[in-house]
Amino acid sequence: MITVVDGDAPGLLDRIAEVRAAGRAVLVADPRWSAAQRHDVEALIREDEVPADAAWATLTSGSCGAPRVVLRTAASWSSSFATVAALLDAGSDDSIALPAPPAASLTLFSLAHALAGGPRPVLGADVDATCVHATPQGLRALLDAGGAPRRALVGGSHLDPALRARAAVAGVEVVSYYGAAELSFVAIDSGEGLRAFPGVELDVRGGEVWVRSPFVALGYLGAGGPLERAGGWATVGDRAEVRDGGLHLRGRRDGAILSASATVVPDEVEATLRGIPGVRDAVVFGMPRPGVGALIAAFVEVEGAGPDDLRREAAARLVPAHRPRRWFFGTIPRTLSGKPARADVERIAAGTGRDRG
Repeated sequence: MITVVDGDAPGLLDRIAEVRAAGRAVLVADPRWSAAQRHDVEALIREDEVPADAAWATLTSGSCGAPRVVLRTAASWSSSFATVAALLDAGSDDSIALPAPPAASLTLFSLAHALAGGPRPVLGADVDATCVHATPQGLRALLDAGGAPRRALVGGSHLDPALRARAAVAGVEVVSYYGAAELSFVAIDSGEGLRAFPGVELDVRGGEVWVRSPFVALGYLGAGGPLERAGGWATVGDRAEVRDGGLHLRGRRDGAILSASATVVPDEVEATLRGIPGVRDAVVFGMPRPGVGALIAAFVEVEGAGPDDLRREAAARLVPAHRPRRWFFGTIPRTLSGKPARADVERIAAGTGRDRG
């Protein structure tokens, strides 16, 4: 059985503890959900069979696609608590800032960790916290507010090297990680590239990342998602290659853009754009175009860079097939956890009809 707990309820951690003590799984609702979304989630919980060993449930839409509920056992998170505590160098006497809402899986993970003796959770960008668990957007907000935690655990989307460097100047030691709601932790990066998270075995098969680990979720409630299993291994279809002993991500298998005769991986173009001075973040996607398949488009969030300068710099850094042909500028819409909301970006671009300069 799953109990829905309101994310803005007083004494949230105590309420979660009560539900878990009663042997029920917890799903934290975000107050920003629409009434229709909450209705659909609660209907799904009533109508679908929940595995007896389910302890945690998270609603996820990733960065695009329909929402889905991911179910996991207590052990699938608790077996990584000791490693996370060591990475954060934090225990029950420390506090951890959690900028993402409690409905986000990375925040719910830290709440579960707190119930097992982990650092005391403080919801929001608490500038006085000992450590922080956040998306890159959350870490940036904390730094903007004057926070300087001792350690930062950062996941959910790409960490810009410039943001890591900024945190280092502020005295913050950053460990970023690659993972997924279905897989939990997969690989970590302390500044020298992604390596397997302790307890995880990695294998790149046909260009896709497969993992064997104790952290994999049970599966989905209701409609399925990208999680696949084979002989004790699991994948969500993320593409990667191994170079110099490190894992280099190349986007989700269904995210490649076919443009004329080229196959363009958005992650690679986004990484180049983020390396241009004045670019805060970027989302690259395809816009359908008869005859060529798709045009490469970029929605860019800037802090000082002018559109013309950005276009020129992108042309100097990218081969012609990978250069964006359509540009949109503004604040990138994000999911509840702070990831770029790719589906919303594409809807905005489709409705704009012209470059936003």
